[in-house]
Amino acid sequence: MNKKLLCCALVGALGLAQTAMAQDDLDDRWYVSGTVGYGLFDNDRSVSNDMFWGFGVGKFISERWSVDLQLDHANPNQKGTQLNWSLYSASLVSRYHFRDAGDNWWPYFAIGAGVQRHEDEYPNAAGGGPLDRRGNDLLAQVGAGLQADYGRTALRAEAGLRYDFDDTAGRPDRDDYFSDVYVGLTAMVKLGPEPVRAVTPAPAPDPVVPVAPVVTCADLDDDGDGVNNCDDKCPNSQAGQTVGPDGCPVPVTIDLRGVNFDFDKSSLRPDAVAILSEAVSILQKYPELRVEVAGHTDSIGTDAYNQGLSERRARAVYDYLTSNGIDASRLVGPNGYGENRPIDTNDTSEGRARNRRTELNVQN
Repeated sequence: MNKKLLCCALVGALGLAQTAMAQDDLDDRWYVSGTVGYGLFDNDRSVSNDMFWGFGVGKFISERWSVDLQLDHANPNQKGTQLNWSLYSASLVSRYHFRDAGDNWWPYFAIGAGVQRHEDEYPNAAGGGPLDRRGNDLLAQVGAGLQADYGRTALRAEAGLRYDFDDTAGRPDRDDYFSDVYVGLTAMVKLGPEPVRAVTPAPAPDPVVPVAPVVTCADLDDDGDGVNNCDDKCPNSQAGQTVGPDGCPVPVTIDLRGVNFDFDKSSLRPDAVAILSEAVSILQKYPELRVEVAGHTDSIGTDAYNQGLSERRARAVYDYLTSNGIDASRLVGPNGYGENRPIDTNDTSEGRARNRRTELNVQN
């Protein structure tokens, strides 16, 4: 395998991870890590499989990419000798995590590159003490694993291959690298307070376009008489006039002229029935009208007598109205006013006859 091409590929992969730094992340705190693992070393190294350990520092640079700087050390035994053999490595490892926001555990794959230093002793063919072989070589690794997140702490289990481009080992039967298998367990502790998550504001609702109310004649009262234009049959009534439900003026006093009484009598005369029937029709046409039933006398007789006589005359009209369908709740009275409200002179018989009367006085 051409080690230069492999290293270029690894560096290119790390560059792809760096391009993700502009993206939003879930938790970008730095963390420190400690690793213990087991190495299955290349048979050509002539060393036994053994434990390794390491520590590192890293962070997520996006929601799915993390980068770690790792330092590792292994010190296995050389097979069949008591000679020293050690490996030290420093590597930059990028991991792509198959995770979504809210996941507590997920798989990932790893790719990295770095430098590995070997320090080993080997027998002296000329005799005497062992010889030393020391040097620094390029390192590449690929792997896969599972990570579990617990808030401030996290665990990572990983397995993979490491390629040590050591070309000074003097092995004519092999290429110029060793391939070692590793499995490891890493514990991570995040530093600093938990970051504040950005909250995406809810989209603003569409503006409500006010709908102009539809104005109809039922909403208008041009002459201000309290009757809308649809129902107003007299649209030019004057301010202050008493109007009926149709908007037309109604008399303040319903004329009962002709409903007069014989001297010293309170009974209705036959000629008064037609006039009262017309008054009933008016009240039926305007069901909202309320009227006072008032009775009057001439000046003949004492005040007390005339007061009672006027009340009896008002009662006669009141009873006629209620017996002909006018509800008593629309009537005020019957009230008698005696001789106190004459409409003509009491010095003539004709004037006194006109004063002996009843009236319907509109109250609204």
